[in-house]
Amino acid sequence: MNESEARPEGFLRVAQALAERGHRHAPRWLPEAVRTSQQAADALGVAVGQIAKSVIFRRQSDGAAVLVVTSGDRRVDERRVAALTGALGRADAGFVKERTGFSIGGVAPLAHANPTVTLIDRELFRFAEIWAAAGHPNGVFMLTPAELVALTAAPVADVVVEVQAAP
Repeated sequence: MNESEARPEGFLRVAQALAERGHRHAPRWLPEAVRTSQQAADALGVAVGQIAKSVIFRRQSDGAAVLVVTSGDRRVDERRVAALTGALGRADAGFVKERTGFSIGGVAPLAHANPTVTLIDRELFRFAEIWAAAGHPNGVFMLTPAELVALTAAPVADVVVEVQAAP
C-alpha cells in the first residue's frame, strides 16, 4: 500500500484521535505487518522493551474490556491486574475486535470503539521514547510514556511478572 491509497478505518481513527489531541507524531504506516513486539522492534530499529504492547482481558463481573499497555519485553501478571480491576478472563479475537474496534496485533492504546478499563505498566518508563500500535498491524506511532498517560488518562501501575535479577 502506498501513501496515496486509503488506509484502514482503525488506522485513520487513531490518526484522527492523535491529531485532535495535538500529538506531535502522526502514525506511521510500515510496509510489513508487525504483529509481535519483536517484529515491531526489528522494523523500527529499537529495543523490544520500547514497544508498548496492548494486552486485552475480559473482566468477569461485567464483561468490560481491560487493556494493559506494557513494555514489549515484559509479561503481564494477570493476578496483579485482577487485584486492581476485578477477576479476569481471556479475551478472544472476536471480543477484542468488538470492544476495541481493532484486530489483535494492531490494538492502539486509544481511540477504541467502546470504553475500556486501561492500565499503563510502570516498566514503560524505563524508556524516553516508545512505540505503540496505531489501529492496524502495519501502523505505529511514537510517543513518550508521559504522553501515553496524557493521551489515555490511564493510571500507571505495577502489573507485570517480576523480573528476576541475573545471578
